[in-house]
Amino acid sequence: MLNISGLNSGVVIDHIQAGRSMEIYNYLNLEQLDCSVAIIKNAKSNCMGKKDMIKIEGPIAVDLDKLGVLDPNITINIIEDGHIIEKRHLNLPLEVTNIIKCKNPRCITSIEQELPHRFKLTNKEKGIYRCIYCEQSFRG
Repeated sequence: MLNISGLNSGVVIDHIQAGRSMEIYNYLNLEQLDCSVAIIKNAKSNCMGKKDMIKIEGPIAVDLDKLGVLDPNITINIIEDGHIIEKRHLNLPLEVTNIIKCKNPRCITSIEQELPHRFKLTNKEKGIYRCIYCEQSFRG
């Protein structure tokens, strides 16, 4: 069995849909951190079958709740002195900017490259966001 040593202090991003950890790694720009980062792909999970995890040594300054747009089942574990001191389940933010991209080729964001990709949550139950410019939908 694969064994990744426990964290003394840091963040564990858990219950990531299998195969999506690199998307989250890239979104958080974890390659720029000067600390240990472990990506665990296709780990066994009782409730999910398989899952991905990311372990980050040390604190990170990013709004992790926005990860709910990419995968609403993610949980965030804050580790201090080798123990989980906080376990957070993500809420879908009402609005997100530059997390997801509008796929409508006629959207102004396709023409004006410097415009931010902004989406508003329009259906919380189904996790549906819509582009504020063209109303194109996105489901997480």
